[in-house]
Amino acid sequence: MITGHVFIATSLDGFIARSDGDIAWLLERDNPDEDHGYAAFIANIDVILMGRGTFEKMQSVRPWPYNRPVVVLSATMTQDDLAPDLADKVRVIDGAPEASMRMLQSEGRRRVYVDGGLVIQSFLRAGLITDMVLTSVPVLLGEGRRLFGGLAGDIPLVHEETRSFPSGLVQSRYRIAT
Repeated sequence: MITGHVFIATSLDGFIARSDGDIAWLLERDNPDEDHGYAAFIANIDVILMGRGTFEKMQSVRPWPYNRPVVVLSATMTQDDLAPDLADKVRVIDGAPEASMRMLQSEGRRRVYVDGGLVIQSFLRAGLITDMVLTSVPVLLGEGRRLFGGLAGDIPLVHEETRSFPSGLVQSRYRIAT
């Protein structure tokens, strides 16, 4: 059975980026001396599925920060839009959440890291997220790109753990109630 997993940071008021996509406020808070659990999280992931916006933020980072295959979910981008050095590391697909997960499952994938605000929202609405690790950064942005959007109904969560860090970050793990 394939499962979707989220690991993401937000401002305290729930934004993943400023309105223009800027995430400098997040990078300023990154403390390499603190282990926020990303390495342990990614060690159990088969593939990373991200939205076009997230990919566009990350595509110029070198060395390439991902050691897992990356699938970009986009209706406007194609494989030809990738930098040559990413062609064997990134695949672009155009598909609905359910179809994307079926395709990945048919390829033998089991644990999918779902990344990007709009993609996370669509996968939540489709019931394809199993759990989420949400890290709150102690900053208020006031406006920007929200992690969570409109829902047709409540999505009950089960709180599993909360940790705080000396930098002020607070991380909570939730399982989607079934």
